[in-house]
Amino acid sequence: MKTFYLFMLLLLPMLSCADSNAWQTWREGKAILVMRHTLAPGTGDPAGFVLEDCSTQRNLSNDGKLQAKRWGQLLRDKYRADITVYSSQWCRCLDTARLMGLTPPTPLPVLNSFFAGRGDGDSQTQALLQQFATAQTAQPTVLVTHQVNFTALTGIFPRSGEATILALPLTQPATVLARVASP
Repeated sequence: MKTFYLFMLLLLPMLSCADSNAWQTWREGKAILVMRHTLAPGTGDPAGFVLEDCSTQRNLSNDGKLQAKRWGQLLRDKYRADITVYSSQWCRCLDTARLMGLTPPTPLPVLNSFFAGRGDGDSQTQALLQQFATAQTAQPTVLVTHQVNFTALTGIFPRSGEATILALPLTQPATVLARVASP
């Protein structure tokens, strides 16, 4: 057991350095942060879902709203200037993006959920790869999307509000520089 603890003590500085390097790469625009929307209890959307009507969708809980605000604070702590934010058109994603209090989010349909046949996962993922096929963005960038989109891109099944910092240009599978738990 002592060996395990010693190993963990030696590993922690390496993990911290990896995270620090990933954040620096993101600040330089050489990586993007992709996150699953914050807590919106349930799975999928109710029958009668209408994209333009939030009352027909699964929405953020109070905890999800607080989680989004904490994300905004974390990102402002990491970078003090404008951050580009793209979001799925689903209300829970747009609300997550807005509540972060960064620049107003730009709706990006390729980030829309394709759960339960609502979209085309392969073509949306390919379009996202093409959109971020550059080696650098003009400024740090955040994408707010859904579990299925996140998993298709990274192979990771994220928790609500979890994120990854992905190297540019995007590839499939994406090069994950760091996983970031919800603050």
